[in-house]
Amino acid sequence: MSDPREPSEPVTPADVTHAVRLAAATLRQAPPDADWSVKAGGIDWDCWETVEHLADDLFAYAAQLGPEHPPQDTEVPFLWYERRDGGPSNVTFADRAAGVAGLLQVLESCGALLTGMVATTAPTVRAHHTWGVSDPEGFAAMGIVETLVHTYDIAGGLGIGDTWNPPADLCTRVLHRLFPDAPTDTAPWPTLLWATGRGDLPGHARLTTWRWYGEPRGTTG
Repeated sequence: MSDPREPSEPVTPADVTHAVRLAAATLRQAPPDADWSVKAGGIDWDCWETVEHLADDLFAYAAQLGPEHPPQDTEVPFLWYERRDGGPSNVTFADRAAGVAGLLQVLESCGALLTGMVATTAPTVRAHHTWGVSDPEGFAAMGIVETLVHTYDIAGGLGIGDTWNPPADLCTRVLHRLFPDAPTDTAPWPTLLWATGRGDLPGHARLTTWRWYGEPRGTTG
């Protein structure tokens, strides 16, 4: 049976740029006195750390596509480390002296790296991800999902959650690419939150564990 929400176009580099710019614009709406050390939604990191983690995700997906022959069974061996026990393990961190404006520049810069790598990497290239060897479109979709759901986490922590409502068409494309078992008869954004364990969806049990499927469509075995 065909997916009634199947998009006519794949996930694109422009989609990555769009998602990251929307996220940065939303986070800039936080009050000047907002406390970025509060927890980000239902996760264990604070809002500042979660932006750093998101930026690092975008960087890592770009880096994974970078070698002439990307590794198929492991990550490119950058040194990831935690700044504090229980914090995110990153390659990239923002200089706190640069403030929130600098933090969001780091986010945008890492998003641009992923956009550029997806745009310039042949669609036949494959690279490792824990949840399945993927192609450039898959890494673009992963970066977008990270951006959409972590912005939800951060905006909720900052008290501006009601300002974050990503475009339905963008959510539809990443759902189709990464979550083949997600419901197709429900609104795309609530469905993406449900698929990533962050929300309820009428008629469906809330997920306590979740994953996406990064393998290119048509992959078997």
